[in-house]
Amino acid sequence: MTKDTEKDINLAEFKEEVLAAYPKKVAKKRGKAIVYNDPDEIPQIQANVRTIPGIITQRGCTYAGCKGVVLGPTRDIVNITHGPIGCGFYSWLTRRNQTRPDEQAPENFIPYAFSTDMQDSNIVFGGEEKLKQAIREAYELFHPKAIAIFSTCPVGLIGDDVHRVARHMTEELEGKVNIFGFSCEGYRGVSQSAGHHIANNGLYKNLIGNDDSVDGKYKFRINVLGEYNIGGDAFAIETLMDKCGIELVATMSGNSTKKQFETAHTADLSLVMCHRSINYVAEMLETSFGIPWMKANFIGAEATAKTLRKVGKYFGDQELIDRIEKVIAEEMIPVKEAQEKALEKTKGKLAMLFVGGSRAHHYQELFNELGMTTISAGYEFGHRDDYEGRSVIPSIQIDADSRNIEQITVKEDATRFKPRKTEEELKALEKEGLEFNGYEGMMAEMKKGTLVIDDLSHYEMGKLIEMYHPDIFCAGIKEKFCVQKMGIPLKQLHNYDYGGPYAAFEGAINFYKDIEQIACCSIWKEMKAPWEKEDIVEAEYVY
Repeated sequence: MTKDTEKDINLAEFKEEVLAAYPKKVAKKRGKAIVYNDPDEIPQIQANVRTIPGIITQRGCTYAGCKGVVLGPTRDIVNITHGPIGCGFYSWLTRRNQTRPDEQAPENFIPYAFSTDMQDSNIVFGGEEKLKQAIREAYELFHPKAIAIFSTCPVGLIGDDVHRVARHMTEELEGKVNIFGFSCEGYRGVSQSAGHHIANNGLYKNLIGNDDSVDGKYKFRINVLGEYNIGGDAFAIETLMDKCGIELVATMSGNSTKKQFETAHTADLSLVMCHRSINYVAEMLETSFGIPWMKANFIGAEATAKTLRKVGKYFGDQELIDRIEKVIAEEMIPVKEAQEKALEKTKGKLAMLFVGGSRAHHYQELFNELGMTTISAGYEFGHRDDYEGRSVIPSIQIDADSRNIEQITVKEDATRFKPRKTEEELKALEKEGLEFNGYEGMMAEMKKGTLVIDDLSHYEMGKLIEMYHPDIFCAGIKEKFCVQKMGIPLKQLHNYDYGGPYAAFEGAINFYKDIEQIACCSIWKEMKAPWEKEDIVEAEYVY
């Protein structure tokens, strides 16, 4: 896209019109969060600041990020929400995290919503005793391997100490179950991003490194971090790794178990999918145990092939490299067939993506493969480094909200720190094109002139659609029906609308088929919102 195109003119008009509707102070703040992309000179964007009161955005709370995102997909840990039942229900199965218990570990607690169901009396007199009783009941009924406790807003306001309760109950149950808590009250951070950080800290302190056993049938051992098995994505990645002869030690945290968390430090490489939600764990594993990490992407066929080749190059084993190339060649045959079929209808269409994690970035790969252009994108809880790349981290100022999150000290493990690669080996691999501890961010891969918006509001969303008429809009449930009433199909990328998997080669084929059906369906052009179909009487009154 160039400045001479009509699309760029429309984008400029969009920002001007949107900001004109806001009060001056609000407009000044929002203007910093709406930028025109230039991959050659990445612009600075305002991100990870509190949403302006009164503006409806896509964001969730800190509790949602901790319990709902990071710990929710694990199947053999009982996750107890300490708070009103609404909080527990909100975070229960809404992201369609799937799991697949096996004979060795048949436990599956994901279908249960565990909550203390705090009432008015608990708010007045305290809820710690009720929490203790909930833990007793959970242990008597299920005998889980671990119990995690998650604080909600009322808990922080009245002063219940979930960490003290965890210690007391561990003593009472004689250490038969690992019990730990998270201070993840919904108001604690700017968005669910704070909950991710809190969850990462808790995983490191309470689970990671607790089990030194090395299991599996392959010698090449990796972790996949920031993959949550929505619609079965982790299943597709697990199958792909098995075909390539790679041992998947831990997925954090799709289709995960307590043992996976505890043995993650035995892997030799970490691949980071969702940078925002899990980069802290990746760095902790490297600092404590010497495991390097690389940014990866299994969303899109070409991206998946690129990631597999990076893994092969990292391990440097020719037999593994040959096996990976064979798998890629086999998998790309049906992918190309499905892609060519879909391209006939999808090429040239426009997409907008406003979703969390790295999805607003990664799914652009799939749209590129469909010949579609992403003209506008943004995160709901991203930080500047998610947009601009990790090189800007030293320039990001720590604000009061960030100080609400516990900062833990991570050191080399005294007995188990073992660098998987020497400094010389890492530098040699970097010369061959591998990048460690790095992420260029979303903007580097978006076209010049595209519009990047952080923390999109419903008003801004409506204006984008009204002025730009994309062929498909990707967001979440809060936006879904508003967008569809405007005659634009919406694809949820938080839970896939009962679709998926969309990861790996298998997922790419599924995505091609679904987008072809959604974005090319003519019925959306016939859609009229109720206020467009019905006669409306308007009047002005003078008093």
